Amino acid sequence: MLVSIHMPAGDILEEESEVDAMDADITLSVRELVEFVLKEGSIDSRFQPRSSMLTGTRLHQKLQRRYEDPDEKEVHLKGEKVVDGIFYQLEGRCDGIIHREGKILVEEIKSTARSLDELEEGKRVHWAQAECYACLLTEERDWDAIHVRLTYIHTGTEETKSFTREYDREELQGIMIGLLQLYTPFAELRLRNKENLEASLPRLTFPFETFRKGQRQLVGAVYKTVAEGKTLFANAPTGTGKTISTLFPVVKEGGRWFYATAKTISRTVAEDAVKLMEEGGLSTKALTITAKDKICFKDQTICQPEHCEFACGHYDRVNGAILDILQKETLMTRPVIEEYAKAHRVCPFEFSIDLSYLVEGVIGDYNYLFDPRTSLKRFSDSSKKQTTLLIDEAHNLVPRGRDMHSASLTSTGFTSLAAHVKGNGELSAAIRTLTGALEGVRPGTYEEVDTGVTDGVRAFVDAAEKELPHLEGESPLLEAYFESTQFLRILQLYSKEHRTLVTRHGGGMTVKLVCLDPAAFLHQVTAGYKSAVFFSATLHPFSYYFHQLGGEAEDYRFVIPTPFDHSQWQVEIQPLSIRLRDRDRHFSHLMESIVNLFKRVNGNGLVFFPSYAFMRKAFDALEGYGLPAKLIMQEPMMSEREREEFLAEFKAGRKEPVLGLAVLGGIFSEGIDLKGERLKQVVVVGVGLPQPDEERELMKSYFNSLGVNGFAYAYTYPGLNKVFQSGGRLIRTEEDRGVLRLIDDRYLTREYQELLLEEWRHFTVVGGSWT
Repeated sequence: MLVSIHMPAGDILEEESEVDAMDADITLSVRELVEFVLKEGSIDSRFQPRSSMLTGTRLHQKLQRRYEDPDEKEVHLKGEKVVDGIFYQLEGRCDGIIHREGKILVEEIKSTARSLDELEEGKRVHWAQAECYACLLTEERDWDAIHVRLTYIHTGTEETKSFTREYDREELQGIMIGLLQLYTPFAELRLRNKENLEASLPRLTFPFETFRKGQRQLVGAVYKTVAEGKTLFANAPTGTGKTISTLFPVVKEGGRWFYATAKTISRTVAEDAVKLMEEGGLSTKALTITAKDKICFKDQTICQPEHCEFACGHYDRVNGAILDILQKETLMTRPVIEEYAKAHRVCPFEFSIDLSYLVEGVIGDYNYLFDPRTSLKRFSDSSKKQTTLLIDEAHNLVPRGRDMHSASLTSTGFTSLAAHVKGNGELSAAIRTLTGALEGVRPGTYEEVDTGVTDGVRAFVDAAEKELPHLEGESPLLEAYFESTQFLRILQLYSKEHRTLVTRHGGGMTVKLVCLDPAAFLHQVTAGYKSAVFFSATLHPFSYYFHQLGGEAEDYRFVIPTPFDHSQWQVEIQPLSIRLRDRDRHFSHLMESIVNLFKRVNGNGLVFFPSYAFMRKAFDALEGYGLPAKLIMQEPMMSEREREEFLAEFKAGRKEPVLGLAVLGGIFSEGIDLKGERLKQVVVVGVGLPQPDEERELMKSYFNSLGVNGFAYAYTYPGLNKVFQSGGRLIRTEEDRGVLRLIDDRYLTREYQELLLEEWRHFTVVGGSWT
């Protein structure tokens, strides 16, 4: 049952937004402060072992278990400082407070893969973090002096090395004030930008004169959700204006926001929405994060100072670049980021990541929020509690969420790797051990992970980290290392929603940690933020996506009917069996259906097929029909330029219409707008069911055990979403008209009839029935 969302009293689109008053001018975590002002040197990926991140918590806990009563661990600290007229609230969590023989010692623990012999006195940024915790602690507990211990623990040997210094309260005060003075230019800029934003909000009105059908209700629902710090799941059909309807109330409310999406074109739409609001008087700072491989200036993405002049000395120059761009720019899109990165000779990707913590709005891929490998780690709890998440095309987050929380290793990959590392005794031995462990697991499904595999992966990672700093460029070892650290990372998250699937492929064994249900992981992320809005044109069936995206009983749910009139669609169902066993037998009937519809409608068309192989066979056959059309076909791994060229063929008023063939669930089945005469007909072949495999069967069994329809969760619903997305390319505006033909006899069954979109239920049955 859907929860009713009511508009707040008064007209929220005209009244002044109330921004929660904060006692402090700026709230900072200690780690955020010290890492920001003390960075130096170059980006060097060789010296950033990932296993330290994976094992850090475990090693911290190992050392903390040595504490005795009345020692304390994981102590949350908070304090206030006024420096250069700016009121700061600082917070952090220190690893330990040790009480010994009348002395008090604050301990900061850091895990490292570097040799402990190389650590002569500890890194300055680590000392600063510990010193700030000590400062907050002496103030909070009114202590005059304190000892600070910086302890490094090796991720491989688990040996430790500690450094201890003594400070008095006044000395610690001076250290923290000095750090905040270094931060002052950034603080002043942040405050000035915040003042400009708040001054612009009363003038900001909805950027269109009229609302589309259902749009005003969606704006009100989002506004209410954000104001109350809740979560909203909204099914808003094409034509509702979802982007501006979600962004406007969030911006108007005055908080920070992150607009997350899976598609490049959706990020462009969000940028356009911000530009519209800027034209209406909004003063804000917003940023688009572009993936590292796409924005890198070099032919190869090798983040090492000798390979890249932008990596060399990056941290020495990046703060100057940040000040420059924040003083001059408002909407920092990819071209803007590239311009300033080149001018200051900094890495454009790392530059944009640093900026993401300082702006009011961020536009980027899902993985910066939800992927445990690449999510933004420096957001403090207080920053998250001021940030609203806008999750666009949220239906895509379900399969992406599963992939983000899955990992696999294959024995043949390590067998090949062994040939590349001959002569290295420790690494070769680790590879042999891991390969043997992978080969030793019987094919099947397990609820736990084989301990031999787990131990083998850890041993390989430890051995690989000793060699990686000495390698130049890309290597098979580096690739295997990344796969292994991902495996360990997912192993730490392994839960009742996971299964271990062991299969034999090409003479080798694959061990995969399969996430069957991403709901708990997605909810865990969103729960840390102020508010979250999941929205899509195809959260259908609603209950399925509500569950899979981590919805809970207290969350708001909102469904908007299509803003378009049913007469704009001419929906036809042809009950032709497209099941795999029937395709060859009915192939000629299918071609006739496509050809006859194209001739009848006489306009540009798109036909979506269940697979590339089926599509290619149809393309070859259609060429023989002599259609008065230009035939084009989607190819695997198309570049952005090739995609643009494909879509550019769909021109209005062509003398010779174009008929494009594409794949269901592919790059042309969602996120594209071919308005008016650019697209007059869409054919969807089949019901989009995923191919049966062991993972799908595991999902089916898992959801059956939860008391829901496992087949629908694993097959029917994901398949139909591809159908809804593909068919949704047809009608994009109130002026569009066109024919949608669904070819499959299953569309006439009760199950599929009940799942059809409301706007597609006024259909006619055409052609014969060949079953």
